[in-house]
Amino acid sequence: MTPLNWYGIFRLGLVQTALGAIVVLTTSTLNRVMVVELGLAAMLPGALVALHYAIQMSRPRLGYGSDLGGRRTPWIIGGMGVLATGGILAAAATAWMATSPLAGTLLAVFAFVLIGVGVGAAGTSLLVLLAKRVTPERRAPAATTVWLMMIAGFAITAGLAGHFLDPFSLGRLVTVTSVVCGTAVLLTLVAIRGVEGDGSLADPADAGVSASDGPRPPFRHALAEVWSESRARRFSVFVFVSMLAYSGQELIVEPFAGTVFGLTPGESTRLAGVQNTGMLVGMILVAVGARRFGTLKGWTIGGCIASAIALVALAAGGFHAGDWPLRSSIFGLGLANGAFAVAAIGSMMALVAAGRERREGVRMGLWGAAQAIAFGAGGFLGTMGVDVMRSLVSAPAVAYGAVFTSQAVMFLVATLLAARVGHTGPHMAAEHAPATTVGLAAGSVRQ
Repeated sequence: MTPLNWYGIFRLGLVQTALGAIVVLTTSTLNRVMVVELGLAAMLPGALVALHYAIQMSRPRLGYGSDLGGRRTPWIIGGMGVLATGGILAAAATAWMATSPLAGTLLAVFAFVLIGVGVGAAGTSLLVLLAKRVTPERRAPAATTVWLMMIAGFAITAGLAGHFLDPFSLGRLVTVTSVVCGTAVLLTLVAIRGVEGDGSLADPADAGVSASDGPRPPFRHALAEVWSESRARRFSVFVFVSMLAYSGQELIVEPFAGTVFGLTPGESTRLAGVQNTGMLVGMILVAVGARRFGTLKGWTIGGCIASAIALVALAAGGFHAGDWPLRSSIFGLGLANGAFAVAAIGSMMALVAAGRERREGVRMGLWGAAQAIAFGAGGFLGTMGVDVMRSLVSAPAVAYGAVFTSQAVMFLVATLLAARVGHTGPHMAAEHAPATTVGLAAGSVRQ
């Protein structure tokens, strides 16, 4: 296959932008409406988001399936269609909860299952296509570009949706969500058209066959091989803990802004845009700064420490709601999160090829599964923590502050784990060459 140029990479980034546009509404805005406007327990949206992340644990298997089929485009388009359908149904379910909580909740469960399947199918296939079609020297900047475009989708959608949601009504919520989902699907169809080519399989591995090894061994064998690699295993643990800390605050920032600071739905949605804008700036800062100052490992550690500090500051801000610069504090949190995230992505791209050959998809799937588990658990534990603390203390600032502080501690734990992850330099591939030979001779592979 002809490697993708930067124009092709940008088009794949537009697909990720479309995906992010839908996700930000379902995980942020709908969550806030359920908790603040409808007065439902914060655990409900937490459980729904946890469900959609639990479904994404199938990411490694989905990637394996697209490898066997040889074509990624149908999985991307189909996944986006399922995601958009789930997004619209989730908004409708939220509106239904106002008059029939049980029926609305049941519809929401079905909607978030669709969201999980859609994100898993489209997102995994998109990353596989990106990894297959870019040259090794472009993989890290290409992944960063696509990630930045997804964050841009978060920020743009949050800002525009926040504007059109005011004055708020449940009917307006469904309308805005439907327009965003429909636009995202159309953008995907235009952006992905022709990027993959005509589907001819220039690489035998794309058909599930290696030119030298014959048919691929079972999925579970390759997963066991990758897990036996110490760097891949340690990085998986780091991804889990850091994403647990990150996702724990994701679902409670908007309810925190509404409950403690008295922001309207439109204002808190725009606040999510501020946070994602901060993430965008943090990612760009690392992408530029890491080439001149420090290492990716150092930026990862620094980003985790800065995230912990920002969370502690946000917890303190709740006790001074009248005077606290909330927008600046949220921007700082996004900046720190973005710095740690893009540095971790750079390390991931360096590590993905460091080990047994033809296991890149397995490693990426393993880390994707670790992230999905962490996001599901983090979102649920964060919202549950708020509910538990609010049942124990009367002051919302104390309840939210305790949860933010616990997440700061997890970021500090992630800092220690990041320091233990091995070097991600070019020599790593050579270091694993003997293991690769042994592994191939034994015939045990996966994804």
